[in-house]
Amino acid sequence: MFDFSIVSQWIDQLLRQTCGLGDFWTILIECVLVGVLVLTGYALIAIALIFMERKVCAYFQCRLGPMRVGPWGLLQVFADVLKMLIKEIFIVDKADKFLYIVAPFLVLIGSVGAFAFLPWNNGAVILDFNVGLFLLTAISSIGVIGIFLAGWSSNNKYSVVSAMRAAVQMISYEMSLCLCLITAVVLTGTMQVSGIVDFQTGPWNWLIVKGHIPAIIAFIIFMIAGNAEANRGPFDMAEAESELTAGHHTEYSGMGFGFFYLAEFLNMFIIAGIATMVFLGGWAPINIGIGAFDTVMNYIPGIVWFMGKAFAVVWLMMWIKWTFPRLRIDQILKLEWKYLMPLALVNLVLMTVVVALGLYL
Repeated sequence: MFDFSIVSQWIDQLLRQTCGLGDFWTILIECVLVGVLVLTGYALIAIALIFMERKVCAYFQCRLGPMRVGPWGLLQVFADVLKMLIKEIFIVDKADKFLYIVAPFLVLIGSVGAFAFLPWNNGAVILDFNVGLFLLTAISSIGVIGIFLAGWSSNNKYSVVSAMRAAVQMISYEMSLCLCLITAVVLTGTMQVSGIVDFQTGPWNWLIVKGHIPAIIAFIIFMIAGNAEANRGPFDMAEAESELTAGHHTEYSGMGFGFFYLAEFLNMFIIAGIATMVFLGGWAPINIGIGAFDTVMNYIPGIVWFMGKAFAVVWLMMWIKWTFPRLRIDQILKLEWKYLMPLALVNLVLMTVVVALGLYL
């Protein structure tokens, strides 16, 4: 499989040797290039997810979805982006202006920061620290602060209620998410993103197969908690339109609202990407121990494998949203504290026993 680090090393040598740049300018240019790539990928995937959401929703409701702007409605998202860019940005009277302005940026920073940890290809992990999963969960938690501040600073009682619901829900379900990730760390023996994916290369080595029952349980809990963490249905009580208008971003317009909208969809992709990285092999192809088949699978680029798996998980999350009715806030918290977290703790102990006795595949 192609190693993308060859490309990054070539660019580094081009800047240092051919262009004669020193360490400072080389690192600065490389950081700018990486930043542009991250933001471009972030925006393009957001556009794809918004269009996909509308079409999947329409499919489950036996209709066509957006069809008027462009062929098959392909330009509808671009029209919405243009509308959002030219809308007036206003600040609510008697709002806390500083927090009101800062909140959307905090949500976006948490989302973009987590996005940069995703393993796109072999040698193409942007942030690949030895404590990668720990940093990933820490950076993604910044979004909770942004959501709470958005509701609190808007001077709107509905937004405050929404922010309180979102903060309680997201902080609660982070417990189960982290326990599932710790379960994976127990089996792989590392928190480094590339190390977790490398552990899953080879025939039948995906964690969901290699870790068998404890890994399958962790994957199921992770998907349920991930839906709640991303404020996706049936856990979208923070944006319950029938009760709270638009939730914590009711008083936002223009790109202030656009940042929340982007982060919501990308958080769904980030959850799918983490599930792919930890349980479904990341960029690792399907290998079953048959030489010819494995050789053909290895020719497919790693980024294709990662994107294919991630979008498959995204489709599963959309399926769940448009199938199950919205839960009440007390039901959401009861599910986490009485069922998911105790089950995740027991499963962590089970995985520890499996690893200690060498019972994994």
